[in-house]
Amino acid sequence: MDASSTADGKSESAATLDEPYLVGRGIADITGEAAEGHGANYGRLDQSTVGIHIRQRSRAFIVADRTTGKRVVLVTADAGSMYASVRQAVLAKLNAKYGSTYNERNILLAVTHTHGTPGGYADYSLYNIVTFGFHQQTFQALVDGVVESIDRAHADLAPGTLALGRGELNDASANRSRLAFDRLPSGEKSLFPNAIDPTSLVLRFDRGGSPVGALNWFPTHGTSMTGDNGFITGDNKGYAALHWERDVNGVNYRSGGASFVAAFAQTNAGDMSPNLDLKPGTGPTSDQFVNTRIIGTRQYQTARAAFDQPSEAIGGSIDYRLSYVEMEKLTVGPEFTGDGQSHTTCGATLGAAFAAGSTEDGPGPEIFKEGVGNNPLIETVTKARYKASDELRRCQAPKDILLDTGALNFTAKILPIQLVRIGQIYVVSLPFEPTIVAGLRLRRTVAQRLGIDAKNVVVAGYANDYAGYLTTPEEYDQQDYEGGHTMYGRWQLPAALQEVSRLADDLKAGRPSVAGPNPPGPGGREAFQAGVVFDAPAIGYNYGDVVTQPNASYARGQQVSVVFDGAHPKNNLHRGGTFLEVQRKVGSGWQTVADDGDWSTKYHWERWGVAASRVTITWDVPADAEAGTYRILYQGDAKEIGGTITPISGTSREFAVSP
Repeated sequence: MDASSTADGKSESAATLDEPYLVGRGIADITGEAAEGHGANYGRLDQSTVGIHIRQRSRAFIVADRTTGKRVVLVTADAGSMYASVRQAVLAKLNAKYGSTYNERNILLAVTHTHGTPGGYADYSLYNIVTFGFHQQTFQALVDGVVESIDRAHADLAPGTLALGRGELNDASANRSRLAFDRLPSGEKSLFPNAIDPTSLVLRFDRGGSPVGALNWFPTHGTSMTGDNGFITGDNKGYAALHWERDVNGVNYRSGGASFVAAFAQTNAGDMSPNLDLKPGTGPTSDQFVNTRIIGTRQYQTARAAFDQPSEAIGGSIDYRLSYVEMEKLTVGPEFTGDGQSHTTCGATLGAAFAAGSTEDGPGPEIFKEGVGNNPLIETVTKARYKASDELRRCQAPKDILLDTGALNFTAKILPIQLVRIGQIYVVSLPFEPTIVAGLRLRRTVAQRLGIDAKNVVVAGYANDYAGYLTTPEEYDQQDYEGGHTMYGRWQLPAALQEVSRLADDLKAGRPSVAGPNPPGPGGREAFQAGVVFDAPAIGYNYGDVVTQPNASYARGQQVSVVFDGAHPKNNLHRGGTFLEVQRKVGSGWQTVADDGDWSTKYHWERWGVAASRVTITWDVPADAEAGTYRILYQGDAKEIGGTITPISGTSREFAVSP
C-alpha cells in the first residue's frame, strides 16, 4: 500500500468521496444550582429550584471538510437562554486550548429554551433581576460543560457522512399569538393552515456506515413544565434527547463518552406553544410531567422516522460568516421594509404586553394585558415618563413603553448575526425568538440571495446571545406578548433580513464579512443572594441518616420514596456526577440502574429548620424493571462553619421489586 492509500486500500481521494467530512460528537453535564437557583425565563421571583428531574446537557457536533479543513461547531444546550457572557467565556477557554481553530465565526451556541433551569448567568441586569443577581456556580457549570462537550467532539473526530431527513409534526405545538398571526398576508398564512410550522428537520451523522448522531430542528417552546415547577428539567426537548440516547441507545452519561448523541434544537418557535389547550400545563393532559414526556416523545418519533429514511445526502463545502450588529438606530433600506421607504430601528424597550407574559405559557401580573390599547394606566404613566422622548415613543409605536432597557443598559445593543453552511444546508443563527412567519421570511430572503431552495435554509433562534423576540411588522402592531418583547421596534425583522442578506452575499462571493462593532466585555455581575453559610444535621440525626425508609417491596409502576438527612446541593453541583443512585443487587455486588439524570428519578431538596436539609429521593419503578433486590443511595456534601466542605452519603435499606 503506497503513502496515498488508506488502510482499506483506497486512495485518499476515493476515501474522501465516500466520507467527505470529519464528524465529532460530544455531550457533557451543564446542570446548575439544584436548590435556590432561581429560574429567569418565566420572570417569576418565586420560581426557585428545589431539585433535579432531568440533568441539563450540552450536546456538540463538529463537522469538518476533509479537503479544505474548514469546520463548524453546532452546540445545543439544555438551558433557557444563551448570553454573550457565556459565549465569551467559552471562546476564551477554547482559544487557550486550540488557538484559532475554533472561533466566534465557526461556533454556533444555541439553547433548547427550556424554562425549567436556573438562570442568573447574563451580563445584563434585565435577565438577572428575578434571579437575585448573578449566579457564578450556574454560569461556570454552563461554560465548563459547553467547553467539555466541544472538547469531546474534537477528540471524537473521524471520517463520516451526513444526510438530511424531513418530516412533519402537527400535534406538538399550537399558535399562542393567533390574533397577531391573523394580521399577516393571506399568502403567508396559507402556508401554515393550522397556524403552526410543522417542519421537523433532522441532520443524520454516520461513520463507517453506522449512525452516530442526530441533530433535529423543530419549533415548540420549552414550556411543557410550568412556572410552578421547581425541578431542573430539559423540558420536552430534553426528554426527547434523553429518550433517544439513554432509553434507545443505552448511553451512560457518567462514563465520559457517548456512542450516540441526539440534540433537539430550536428554530422559529417564538409563537409556538407545546401547551396544546393554550393554558399553562395543558394539552394533551393536565399533568405537566406527562405532557413533557408526550410532547418530547412526539418530537423523537417524527425525527426518528425522518432519520431512518433520510431524503438526501449532504455534500459540499463548509463555510461561515458572522457580524456584530448595532441593533439600535440601524437604518433599514427600502428593499427590506416592504413599503418602499427606509426606516430605522429603535432604542431597545419593553412594552406593557411583555409584562403581561404569555397567557398560554406563563402569564404575568393581571394589571398588564396583551394587545394595543388594553393598558390605559400603563400608557398614561409611560407617556409622562417619556414626555422628553417623543422620538422614542413614535419609533416604538404602537407599543406602550414600559421600560427603556437600551438607555438603561439593561439589555444588549450589539448582537451577533451568523450564517453557517454545511454542504447544501444553510443555518441562520440569531439571538432572538423568531415567530414562524419571521422564520419564513428569513429563509426566503437567504435562499433568494444564494439562489437555493428555501427548504435548505434553517433558522436557528436562541443562539449566541439573547435579545427577546422577533416578530413581523404586522405581528408587532398587534402588541401581544411577542410584540411587546420585540425590543428594537417595528422594523427589527427587516433589519435582521438586511443583515443576514449581507452575510449571504459575502458567503456567495467568497469574501469576508465586516466584523462590526466589538461587543462589550463582561458587565456587572452583582450577586444579591447569600451563599451557603454552613450545614448541620437535624437534631437527633447524622448526615446521611435515613429519615423515612422505603417499603419492603414494590411492584412495577409504583413509586419508591426515601428521605435522608442531607446538606445543601450548592456545596457541590456534582457536575458530571449524581446526587443519587438506584442500585440493584447482582451477585455479591450492586449495579447502578438509574441516577439523577434519569426520567424515573427525582431529587428533591428542602430546608429543614435553619441549617439542616431534608432530601427526598423518589424512583418510579419502570414497567420493564428487573425483579430483584434494590437500594437507594444519596450523595451530598456538607459545609462546616469554617468553610470546609466534606462529602456525605446515605444508603436506604434493601427493598424488593416484583414483576
